[in-house]
Amino acid sequence: MKQYLEAGKIVRTHGVKGELVMETWADSPEFVAGVKELYFDESGQRPIGLISSRPHKGRLLLTLEGVGTVEQGDRLRGRVLYLNRDDVKLPEGRFFLEDLIGLCAIDGDTGREYGVIAEIIPAPANNVYRIRDGEGRDYLFPAVEHMIKRTDIEGGVIELLPIPGIFDGEGEEA
Repeated sequence: MKQYLEAGKIVRTHGVKGELVMETWADSPEFVAGVKELYFDESGQRPIGLISSRPHKGRLLLTLEGVGTVEQGDRLRGRVLYLNRDDVKLPEGRFFLEDLIGLCAIDGDTGREYGVIAEIIPAPANNVYRIRDGEGRDYLFPAVEHMIKRTDIEGGVIELLPIPGIFDGEGEEA
């Protein structure tokens, strides 16, 4: 598991004093606003110098050390920012999406192995897991609570309770 995870991306400036707008890649901007420091790199070697952050219209507004003008803020547009997983506490039963990638998907009742989670696709109602089997076929699985029996990040397994038809077909060639 990576120590530093993508938190979002700077998309533009806000106002004339260099405040930045960050599109967050979390459940909510409030979640990322609770983090005391963000980083420019996934190694955690380059903290951004976070002075303050606050949710605003579904995004996060950031004030950074050394960024006091629109021009200084514009130079950071498009930068991905990272958070340290030790700086946040996830509620019971919640996981970082990145930690789900690579889990072995098995049937929660029979133990049948379906494949590995290769991608998580955001969708309006719920995320969708793209599961790739050993022969390169992809299956789409809706990530809804009643269809997931157990998630064991440390054990590398997710136990699914699929409805008939999801894994019965041929799948799609990758």
